[in-house]
Amino acid sequence: MLTTAEWQSRAHAHLTRVQRWTLPNRERRSRGEAHPVYDFLFQYYTLSGGRLEAWHPNPHEQLEDSPEARARFSGREYRVVDGMIRRDPNALKDAERKMLGRVLQVLTATQSRAPNFACYGMHEWAMVYGGHDIRHAGIAPLRLPQAEVDALVESRPVACSHFDAFRFFAPTAQPMNRIPLAWETRYSAEQPGCIHANMDLYRWAYTAMPWVGSDLLWDCFELAAELRVLDMQAGPYDLRAMGFDPVCIETPEGRDEYQRRQRSLSARGTELRSRLIDTIGALCASPAERNQ
Repeated sequence: MLTTAEWQSRAHAHLTRVQRWTLPNRERRSRGEAHPVYDFLFQYYTLSGGRLEAWHPNPHEQLEDSPEARARFSGREYRVVDGMIRRDPNALKDAERKMLGRVLQVLTATQSRAPNFACYGMHEWAMVYGGHDIRHAGIAPLRLPQAEVDALVESRPVACSHFDAFRFFAPTAQPMNRIPLAWETRYSAEQPGCIHANMDLYRWAYTAMPWVGSDLLWDCFELAAELRVLDMQAGPYDLRAMGFDPVCIETPEGRDEYQRRQRSLSARGTELRSRLIDTIGALCASPAERNQ
């Protein structure tokens, strides 16, 4: 059980670390300024900065009852029992429990598959193949001529297993992908080596808030941020003016660096996925199973 002073200290520490990301994002938005690396964390991922800043305890923690705690944790997910405030799994609506069940299925299936560490971030190159939709051209130019970008896509195996990356491929690059992907079966190829599947752990964590708690949510956000940096460093854009040196996957040395970092980040993702599976699995259990 956390005392009022303990949880307030934790909440303050959480706010401080999160605002290192949310405040610059708000400032950029107020100036109409785009960031080709970090905006992704607040646009593709739809959790608001305010909700990311709001602290919630871990699943096994409860708070001593106090006016401060009642004012802050007044949602239907929380209830007061014997001088303590705790989350009540019975407050989950049927639709919410079904949605979490689907999340659990994706996480469990992804965790069970063999990882692939040989994609080398080619998805970003396939997106701009043939000059198609060069999204960041106004901020960051391509770091190779278009002809060399196209030649690289044509010369390397393209094996993207993440539908939300594949769907942005240039139409002429989509047939090059060695893995058949479609919206209806978009999770069937997810695997734990994929940097996008590991970034999406943040999505699954905030989908399960406040039940998973802010510590796990933050760990998933932090991993997503590091993966996004690698994703863009290995891409075709020149981001050196913004402080990001390229990972030149067109060279053997660059591919080695990409794979080394990908493996390290994937190991962290595997651990976070296990934590999410355990926490969401407990939520999806029947009342009788939870009480065992």
